[in-house]
Amino acid sequence: MPVFLCFEDCLLPLRTRIYIDGYNLYYGCLTKTPYKWLDVLALFETGILPTILYQSARGRSGAAMELLHEPAIKYFTADIIETAAKGQDSVSSQAHYHNALTKKLGRRIAFVKGNYSIYKAKQPLISADAPERKPRECEKVQVWKFEEKQSDVNIALHMFDDALQGKVDQVVLVTNDTDLVPAFQMLEARCPNVVRGLVVPTRKPSKDKAVERHANASLTKLADWVRRYITDEELQRAQLPDVVVATAGGRASKKPVSWYARPDHLMKLIAKAKPVLGGEGRIMKWAREPNQWLNDQKPIDLIETDEGAALVFAYIDKYIKDQIKDSTTI
Repeated sequence: MPVFLCFEDCLLPLRTRIYIDGYNLYYGCLTKTPYKWLDVLALFETGILPTILYQSARGRSGAAMELLHEPAIKYFTADIIETAAKGQDSVSSQAHYHNALTKKLGRRIAFVKGNYSIYKAKQPLISADAPERKPRECEKVQVWKFEEKQSDVNIALHMFDDALQGKVDQVVLVTNDTDLVPAFQMLEARCPNVVRGLVVPTRKPSKDKAVERHANASLTKLADWVRRYITDEELQRAQLPDVVVATAGGRASKKPVSWYARPDHLMKLIAKAKPVLGGEGRIMKWAREPNQWLNDQKPIDLIETDEGAALVFAYIDKYIKDQIKDSTTI
């Protein structure tokens, strides 16, 4: 069990590891946003953890948090099954993302993978005429059931094992899943000196947006500290480069087109620029660079809005028109 050493009333930094429920993070914070290409290490190391002011009556108040190096993050997920994927590029997009994180973060991230199970099952059908009817009174229909398996168990085992072996002074769990309540209960009982942090993966509410989901009470009461939301600004600042290349070389991992804020605008930009620049690689390189004819703004940033996209498309159209005019006067 870890021992906290105190010199002149100051504690050594809390050796910290992040345990991410990938499914919970994606559906709580990232789906239907332009922030899926997320650098999870940057999000926590320079974004969330520095905002935590942790105080406790158990002799650990005021201690700094220091992420472990190998790994700093354990990321629990499962590979998507193609037959159940919502998008045509879901499988490849997930693979590109995992590869990008591995290339960028190296040994600072470790993936722990479970699996998805898909099977047929009979379930009660909610009646449109009587939605309050109890499940046992409803007609049963056959449906496809799609479940992620093993991730909850893997998270619990890894947190508990790391704590028991004295590898961590603090675990930071990123989930809102009540299935992890027993894991926190066991840590509290068997490893009382290990700090339990909880980050609920939901986006911060604003004037125009209500909270998307509330922090689970069973989990929060077992945590030493709780971060109940992640802001859009934090997600935006913690994005991976559009193209991630491994330090040792090899094939690059590219941000999927469907993960951009406006994939429709991006596809239109590629189509318009193709006669001039040719391949998609050259087009994307041009789009990521400041353009003096667009007030030194990057086309890739401008196309996130209708107004900006109109400027970019007008510029490309004018450039092509001028090129044709010049060629006919020579």
